[in-house]
Amino acid sequence: MADVLKAAFMFLAPEADPETHQQWVDTPQVKLLTVGVKDYAQGVETAKKLLDQGIEAIELCGGFGNKGTVMITEAVQGKIPVGSVRFDIHPGLGNVSGDSLFG
Repeated sequence: MADVLKAAFMFLAPEADPETHQQWVDTPQVKLLTVGVKDYAQGVETAKKLLDQGIEAIELCGGFGNKGTVMITEAVQGKIPVGSVRFDIHPGLGNVSGDSLFG
């Protein structure tokens, strides 16, 4: 049996607090932490903490635009892969990219 992947899905929500807005989902192959952050800066800090906690991959919600994805990728210094869901505009952010709000 393969090892369990410890991964995180990070999403943007204006009033999110990563200390309280998080939830684990355990499956036989993946242990996934879903965590909310309020902006790119908080996402960067959270990504660094996730790396320190042994997270092996991060997937970003569509609210993270190109700039946000680069910021998170740089924060983990290439030590783990970062992927992203893509929206040019995001319905949860007033139909704009996070790049317009935080980038």
